[in-house]
Amino acid sequence: MNQKYPSVLLENAVNEFARLPGIGRKTALRLILHLLRQDDTLVDSFAQALVTLKHEVKYCSVCHNICDDEVCPICKDKSRDRSTVCVVENIKEVMAIENTMQYKGLYHVLGGIISPIDGIGPADLEINSLVERVSQGNINEVILALSTTMEGDTTNFYIYKKLAPYDVKTSMIARGISIGDEIEYADEVTLGRSILNRTLFNESYRI
Repeated sequence: MNQKYPSVLLENAVNEFARLPGIGRKTALRLILHLLRQDDTLVDSFAQALVTLKHEVKYCSVCHNICDDEVCPICKDKSRDRSTVCVVENIKEVMAIENTMQYKGLYHVLGGIISPIDGIGPADLEINSLVERVSQGNINEVILALSTTMEGDTTNFYIYKKLAPYDVKTSMIARGISIGDEIEYADEVTLGRSILNRTLFNESYRI
């Protein structure tokens, strides 16, 4: 049974909020009613933050992390180990690994993982730019820190084969992260140990 709304404006707002992942129509309605009870200044600030983010956010020209400038703070940081690059799916994994305070290298954000069922292939990800970084010869190790799912392992193996022609060590985070787990949901201790106890990636991990 379709929910009837007393206002078309309210219904339109609910429809838009319900487009967000994990937000159903009931939750959308609750959030909107909450916003309606707030001061105009707060709501205007909330809306402006979203508009500004969408139109002004940038992606690092080196690692593709979300940032405010052309190059992100991590890539700019001269104290980081520039010979090691950790490959992750998106910014959530960067934040999770940084919170462990166990990793001092650089990152490379793919922007997703290979998933044929979702229509995502290698060309849709930042894999070629990773190969280009490695081909420059300044990187000694590439750490594959993707979720331990079928799609993550498929992406790991594809990257491993693409990097095979280059003189670079390819490792992967230790399987302290359970099979099927998402990186962003791992606790910081387990994730930190997985980074420290990473293992070499080889043909044995082929799907």
